[in-house]
Amino acid sequence: MLCFVFERHKLLVKNNHGTIVIPTQEELAALGIRLKSEINIGSIATKEHSPCGAAEVAGALPELPGDFALISMRKLFAQSDDDFFRLAGRAYQIINWARKHQFCGQCGAPNINKADEVAMECPGCGALFFPRISPAVIVAVVKEDKILLARNVSFPNGFYSVLAGFVEPGETLEECVLREVREEVGIEVQNIRYFGSQSWPFPDSLMIAFTAEYAAGEIVVDQTELTNADWFSRSAMPMQVPENNAIASRLIQWFLAYNNN
Repeated sequence: MLCFVFERHKLLVKNNHGTIVIPTQEELAALGIRLKSEINIGSIATKEHSPCGAAEVAGALPELPGDFALISMRKLFAQSDDDFFRLAGRAYQIINWARKHQFCGQCGAPNINKADEVAMECPGCGALFFPRISPAVIVAVVKEDKILLARNVSFPNGFYSVLAGFVEPGETLEECVLREVREEVGIEVQNIRYFGSQSWPFPDSLMIAFTAEYAAGEIVVDQTELTNADWFSRSAMPMQVPENNAIASRLIQWFLAYNNN
């Protein structure tokens, strides 16, 4: 079995001739690594159709050989392919969920791993707790030949991206797009269209992407979340925008191609 092992927010990986791979249970045991919170998370599509588990390090890690290392999930995202990161993200989300559901929220008894599915079960009252995700919208707003980009208060200087925000209870995805854009930059949008989605394990989001057209209003930045927002043409984009396979990058690339027609 392959084992996605985490120490806090970092994943233990092995460098196999320049390729990042997940170690097996046998390799971990040979290194003297003790595990806790072990959960079966399914299989990875290899020639052997390898089963996979997720776990946390129990206690301190022993000294690792040179081909083993701990890597942050954001660094892994930049260095691995989509399929690999998706499975690592699933493992990361499930471990985080298990850590936060050690006790029953109904009666307070310690939970146990349910044997036949990914769930935590209370042996006291029988309550079941399944992994949850937090849906969020992300939207590329276009006005004629320009795209709306903003700089979040947490972004490094010069970095811009499209707008995003979490869905609130009782909201449709389209209503969330309208509200988030209105709250963050004070404008109205129309012709909201679904673009795609991406699992985003930071820590447990599902990003649902849309495109939209400007309808009315002037940009008024919500200073609690953003430091700046503006319209950018294809020929004058910010120096730093999302890269790799992030869905924010795909939305921006869509705009660049769309605007080039």
